Amino acid sequence: MEATATTAKKKKPLTPNRAWMYVILGGLLEVVWASGFKYEQIPVIIVIAALLASFDLIIRASKVLPVGTVYAVFAAMGTVGTTIVEAVMSGGIRPVKVLVLLLLLLCIVGLKLTGDKESGGKTTGAKPAGETAAGDRGAADDTVGDRG
Repeated sequence: MEATATTAKKKKPLTPNRAWMYVILGGLLEVVWASGFKYEQIPVIIVIAALLASFDLIIRASKVLPVGTVYAVFAAMGTVGTTIVEAVMSGGIRPVKVLVLLLLLLCIVGLKLTGDKESGGKTTGAKPAGETAAGDRGAADDTVGDRG
């Protein structure tokens, strides 16, 4: 019985580089599921699988990287990707839309650059769900004893 305990693999912590790969893959999968809402050429099972996988990857990446930056990159990839799909499927894109997308990408790059400097690619020290600092009272504690 002890042999199985010692041979069990320990989970390696997710590195920031791998977390960014998860964000990129999640963003690409977002393009698949978001485009699948409009275009019947993408089977429903593919849309559902891409949706679940993209959010799983983003959740995993958010445990290592700043969540605001992760979500901004994820959403921007989806926005740019679905716009490209739409342009290809409809046959064109207006120059103003290209300019706005480039501005969006510039802002996302700025977020990523400033996010990494502030946190060093590590978590920001937020407490896991359910934990509070000593002396903090939850909202439910405020209502106890106020009835009557």
